[in-house]
Amino acid sequence: MKFLWTTIYVQNLDESIAFYANLVGLRVMNRFPAGPGMEIAFMGNGITNETLVELLADSNKSAVNYNEFISLGFAVDSVDAMLETVKSHNIPVHAGPFETPGGERFFFIKDPNGLNVQFFQQA
Repeated sequence: MKFLWTTIYVQNLDESIAFYANLVGLRVMNRFPAGPGMEIAFMGNGITNETLVELLADSNKSAVNYNEFISLGFAVDSVDAMLETVKSHNIPVHAGPFETPGGERFFFIKDPNGLNVQFFQQA
């Protein structure tokens, strides 16, 4: 069995696409209407068989809510460099940076919809 994607309900599809494109480096792999008042965009790196991020905008929903214990994690070469990138986009750090006993480093921010996004550097 293969994990295909994670669906994120979003308030503003264009704003969310810009966030994941400009900050995370993902690109739109497919974007299409999905019914009355709904639009979907799949984002990824263009790697065959990769797991995608599915952004779903539904104008019939008044709000999106995310539990504090759910996050998307992205690997980075350098937490310090990513902190600078986040700062240059005027995005506040939600938590961290932290370092594990094994030397891994990570921190969290919030996406435009309030979902935790983690940037993780291997030891």
